Amino acid sequence: MKNKLEIIRKQHGVKQEELAAALEVSRQTIGSLENGRFNPSIILAFKIARYFKH
Repeated sequence: MKNKLEIIRKQHGVKQEELAAALEVSRQTIGSLENGRFNPSIILAFKIARYFKH
């Protein structure tokens, strides 16, 4: 199942670099999450949800 991180990020007008800094991860991690190469830990998933207030 493909995640919707890239779609949500773009809808909010947030760059990968900005999201990475806010979540305290690398830009490469955000790219990997968006491409489905990496699944977030439960902690990172909560941070993403909190960032976008979902």
